Amino acid sequence: MNTELLEALKRSSNIVFFGGAGMSTESGIADFRSRNGLYKTSQGYEYPPETMLSHSFFVSHPHDFYKFYREKMIFRDAVPNAGHIALAKLEGTGKLKAVITQNIDGLHQLGGSKKVYELHGSIHRNFCTECHAFFDLDFLIDSEDIPLCTHCRGIVKPDVVLYEEALDDNVINGAVRAIQNTDVLIVGGTSLVVYPAAGLINYFRGSKLVLINKSVTQYDSKADIVVHEPIGKVLGSIAHALNL
Repeated sequence: MNTELLEALKRSSNIVFFGGAGMSTESGIADFRSRNGLYKTSQGYEYPPETMLSHSFFVSHPHDFYKFYREKMIFRDAVPNAGHIALAKLEGTGKLKAVITQNIDGLHQLGGSKKVYELHGSIHRNFCTECHAFFDLDFLIDSEDIPLCTHCRGIVKPDVVLYEEALDDNVINGAVRAIQNTDVLIVGGTSLVVYPAAGLINYFRGSKLVLINKSVTQYDSKADIVVHEPIGKVLGSIAHALNL
């Protein structure tokens, strides 16, 4: 138990959480850059993951894109871990004002969080590239090969931000405002190397910057509190100590 972190959360009534792939590893979802991450374990494909998750590849190789996407990006049976639950409970007290996530798995909402800024979109939303009709995750999973719209036969694309695509301005602006206005910013489960998302930390002007990550990040020296432990374990123990 990190007592300094516990005391900071007790005193603050304006907290924001900003998380990355490490937030979901305790739910059985692989991250990207660790030894067992997606980029290290995606062997057997003709193209590297960074290529297959690009907009140009989606357009030019939709069959290969969907094969990789279904096999490596969707974890249908994943459930929220102690960290997701703790953040939802903290939001319920009124202390936590927003969750900002780089993840596309929707586990924060499944865990009970209400105010969530999904920087990179969500696997649970899919839209026709022609008529913009909405389709849920089950539709995409159950479709054979390339999912086609049932209304106009256009290709259905996941509402996720691929390489070469811009982040949603409304989501970015909301996340920036949340960070600018918060007193305590908890950054967890992210190596802070993916931009522009990682650059959001530079908007923080509050009193306590907290970094929770199993490995060292480039921002450790700038943080007020640094914890090198699994994010779910840390947040779960904090929630227990706060009687949430």
